[in-house]
Amino acid sequence: MAFKKKIKTTRIDTLVGRHSKIVGDIHYGGGLHIEGIVEGNIMAESEDKGVVIISELGTVEGEIRGPSIIINGTVHGNVYATGTIELAAGAKINGNVYYNLLEMTVGAEVNGNLVHQEPSKASANTPTKITETG
Repeated sequence: MAFKKKIKTTRIDTLVGRHSKIVGDIHYGGGLHIEGIVEGNIMAESEDKGVVIISELGTVEGEIRGPSIIINGTVHGNVYATGTIELAAGAKINGNVYYNLLEMTVGAEVNGNLVHQEPSKASANTPTKITETG
């Protein structure tokens, strides 16, 4: 008998379709599913609710902040998860990942640092603005 992981279902309130491109920041509540391209930051309205899902076709060029994050696509920017983050086999992240709980599947790629943070510190210590010099 093979072990089969139970997948939790999440209500999706907002969908960025695969043929869509959004330029600008997204502030979401509930569930956000991205199959297209987002050029901007993604931020949860509430620190204790909400999930953002980046599908295998999805791309985000900016940072992502939220309590629960599932990535199977591409992210060019830092990711801040105050709760859980799941990196599926197709995940490709070019940036740092700040997490409380992390699940990473074989094949996921992070080109940056993995930084563990306690839940109370995750929201308090993450910078509100990241400035790069170069």
